[in-house]
Amino acid sequence: MDYFAGNYDIVVVGGGHAGCEAALAAARLGCSTIIFSINLDSIANMPCNPSIGGTAKGHLVREIDALGGQMGKATDKTFIQSKILNSSKGPAVYSLRAQVDRRQYQMEMKNILEKQENLDIRQSEVVEILTDENKTKVTGVKTHTGAIFHCKAVVLTTGTYLKGRIFIGDVNYSGGPDGLFPANKLSESLQNLGLNLIRFKTGTPARLNRQSLNFSKMSEQPGDDVIVPFSFETEKIDKEQVSCWLTYTNQETHEVIKRNIHKSPLYSGNITGVGPRYCPSIEDKVVRFSDKEHHQVFVEPMGLETEEMYLQGMSSSLPEDVQIEFMRTIPGLENVKVMRSAYAIEYDGIDATQLKLSLEYKDVAGLFSAGQINGSSGYEEAAAQGIVAGINAVMKIKNREPLVFDRSQAYIGVLIDDLVTKGTKEPYRMMTSRAEYRLLLRQDNADLRLTPIGREIGLISEERYKRFLEKKEMIEKEIERLKKTYLPPSEKVQSYLENRNSTAIKSGIQVTELLRRPEISYESLSEICELPDLPRAVREQVEVAVKYEGYIKRQMQQVEQYKKLEGRKLPHDIDYNEIQGLRLEARQKLSQIKPDSIGQASRITGVSPADISVLLIYLEQVKRKRD
Repeated sequence: MDYFAGNYDIVVVGGGHAGCEAALAAARLGCSTIIFSINLDSIANMPCNPSIGGTAKGHLVREIDALGGQMGKATDKTFIQSKILNSSKGPAVYSLRAQVDRRQYQMEMKNILEKQENLDIRQSEVVEILTDENKTKVTGVKTHTGAIFHCKAVVLTTGTYLKGRIFIGDVNYSGGPDGLFPANKLSESLQNLGLNLIRFKTGTPARLNRQSLNFSKMSEQPGDDVIVPFSFETEKIDKEQVSCWLTYTNQETHEVIKRNIHKSPLYSGNITGVGPRYCPSIEDKVVRFSDKEHHQVFVEPMGLETEEMYLQGMSSSLPEDVQIEFMRTIPGLENVKVMRSAYAIEYDGIDATQLKLSLEYKDVAGLFSAGQINGSSGYEEAAAQGIVAGINAVMKIKNREPLVFDRSQAYIGVLIDDLVTKGTKEPYRMMTSRAEYRLLLRQDNADLRLTPIGREIGLISEERYKRFLEKKEMIEKEIERLKKTYLPPSEKVQSYLENRNSTAIKSGIQVTELLRRPEISYESLSEICELPDLPRAVREQVEVAVKYEGYIKRQMQQVEQYKKLEGRKLPHDIDYNEIQGLRLEARQKLSQIKPDSIGQASRITGVSPADISVLLIYLEQVKRKRD
């Protein structure tokens, strides 16, 4: 028996990383919000790797924080190991990664939700999206118990729960991640609204008992000596870190897997969903990279108060006995005891080309989606979409312009543009190589890029914004000071340069010219000139801005060209079938995706440069007629 249970501005369906950010953003912007989770103990769960950040993913977390999101703050409170990846490369690809205490992270995030004003939390399964008679506007949701909640907007953040199916060898059954229940009914409701669903697959490795492992046969992987926080609001962190461990597969491991490959549902045909290209299962690695003699295996703690260890790099859907057999060929795992078997999970997602860049569905007003339902993989990609979807649900209700990032503003912009404009046939993973302007989109300057936007939206407090402006001023003043400071070719300066294998100077030199040399660091300049006492983040910004000034200017010029195409807006009521000169494929793709601009149109798969020229001519003709 259905019954009316409540009235809200916004309903968020799913309590994972996307759902948490969406619900918090909506509530903090003053909208009455409710978030549903099948099990409240799974809020902010990490069913796969117990870590936040990593290559490109760390950039996303920094951007979420710069906008006023929560993931970075929760990570800073609950991490047990912190590292900067790619530190031997340029600053464009530096990426922060933290191993977190999985349960502490969950409890921290759940408690933040519980205490948030304007936000209610409900344990229940949403089975239907309610709309008006024409199925063009959201009016509410219905739960499996018949409770009806009216609302003005819905944000779908269902993760891997939609018709979730678990695979371990030839055993498969209906189930969600981590032994939780799946959501089996909502998919039908989405299809009834005309949404196109696609099937994806992902996997997770086994969890092992620490007591059964021999760490003397592995390489210890400690955290960094200097801990860099994820959140721009976190003060200096000083805590004891725990180690991860590195071991390797070998020929014997690979032989066991090859001998049993026919038992994998990936190869037997039982799994129809497409898996992630950049996070393959161990059986996939052995088959696809048969020339490799070994593969890395990281053994990582799940938390401080558990003996469970996570086996990164070893996701699998092989039978349990085969999993144990191949794991016991790996150094340090000879006597391994498995606490949770590895498994693959198949689930429903949507074709993200059905979305606007605001993450609202084109044909159902007030319906948004974020996270793995959109075809992405990873907690960070989900959270990044979540905060955008939450903000834009509020913008929709308040009749304000949606927040849309372009590719030159943020990794979030690259992520959403890739999903919405190009779509994806496999779980999408963020990588630095996907960003054309990655020297501008560094993790260290995420606040300079996005905090003013977060302030304008209303997620950044006045106090935080004041601190941000002070930091920005310190950076600008120090760069200006360095430009005005000259050093003579004194014995002290020449000795300093000689010690760093740097070319001697013949006359006075601007300090910024010295700092541009690869072998010279900002910190080391204290040996030859006085440096002010500045925060680490300010010193870092100063060094990057000076050292890469020429490259940054060049990339800014590229952005100007890019923005010209983005500025050429395309009306949404264009009938592409009537435009002479467009190829058939281009007409079909443009009609389906309805790009906002010439720039977005140019990134659609199947739209050629010749088609873009036709569109530009068409716009000129329309303009002449109008004038």
